[in-house]
Amino acid sequence: MKLKFEPRKWLEQGTQAWQSWFQVDPEKLKEILAQIRSQLPTTEVVLMGKPQAGKSSITRALTGADLSIVGSGFRPHTRHTQQYAFPTDDLPLLIFTDTVGLGETSQDTDAIYQELEAQLAQGKNAQVLVLTVKISDFATDSLHRIAQQLRQKFPHIPCLLVITCLHEVYPASQANHPPYPPNIPLLQEAAQALQAQFADITANTVLVDFTLAEDGFEPVFYGLGELGTALEQLLPEAEAGIIHQLLDEKEISTQLGTVYRNVGRRSILPFAIMAATLAIVPLPFATMPVLIAIQTTMVILIGRLYGQTLSPAQAGGILTTIGGGFLARLVGQQLIKFIPVLGNVMSASWSFAYTWALGEGACVYFGDLIGGKKPNPDRIRQVIQDSFQENSRKFQQQLMAQGKIS
Repeated sequence: MKLKFEPRKWLEQGTQAWQSWFQVDPEKLKEILAQIRSQLPTTEVVLMGKPQAGKSSITRALTGADLSIVGSGFRPHTRHTQQYAFPTDDLPLLIFTDTVGLGETSQDTDAIYQELEAQLAQGKNAQVLVLTVKISDFATDSLHRIAQQLRQKFPHIPCLLVITCLHEVYPASQANHPPYPPNIPLLQEAAQALQAQFADITANTVLVDFTLAEDGFEPVFYGLGELGTALEQLLPEAEAGIIHQLLDEKEISTQLGTVYRNVGRRSILPFAIMAATLAIVPLPFATMPVLIAIQTTMVILIGRLYGQTLSPAQAGGILTTIGGGFLARLVGQQLIKFIPVLGNVMSASWSFAYTWALGEGACVYFGDLIGGKKPNPDRIRQVIQDSFQENSRKFQQQLMAQGKIS
């Protein structure tokens, strides 16, 4: 019996087998996300206050998200609370819990306390209680009672009193915010009275007035810097660092992209190593489909880290968008293998550096998306080019140090 040798068929079967190894397994992805999430400095911000006390405005100010995004981002959590994970549910940096119906009935107040108590007891992240009270609202019995009970139960959780809606007590002649801190007698008296009401709960107080652009007050986020400083002082170092980065003077999408880019890099290295190892195979074009599968899978995984669920076709489209001549570059990399001996080393260096660079570009691409910006192809390609040059040089230096090239 003769076996028919069909090299093309064998190659196709082998390629399919290799590609199947690099498909994103949902369970494995869950494990990766759980591991990365456990290392993220996430802060749980429990917002306690009556309706219209400025809780959503605080969320909007800290995240930089549009009002519509914040409104749709809050999802029912328990009967009397709702949560908003920022920037994604899988890998949140901030988790906001908002109380619903506080102060409406005594039964609701008791239920809210029980739900918050259960949540705080299970918390594995840094936590902070933020009490929001309008400058003109002195009917704070329900909020005070819940806050007092929670502070007695969890004395280690820091608490911050945020007095909001300051413009409601501005004199008629005050058309805009005064220099911070506001030196308006009526406002100061009201703030001191509220501080006295909550003196047994917290000594940490900040005054803010977060409005909309159409309200005519500038700045829109009056007191945001002071709020950020107060939170930083109450949180552990790593979590405080995240708050500081998000409130830095640079655009929030840039800051957010940097934070998540550092997380994404943890997932790039294994794919870059696999690509370099594969490139050593001395058969031009034989491994190109597998290399594409590796890089496509990497983009799918990075997208998932940023809260984006992608199909292989969508990931391939992103590679084409950010890579600029992606397929042509791959063909060039395969042609290098025709150079005896040195060609394989050069191909491995190229595959490692370019796979890493594509991963960096994908991080910037998705970072722009979660920051509410349209990805800039030119900027992304510049990131890819810079990363490729840097990692190609590092890879070759490592080979030289190991005596594999001279």
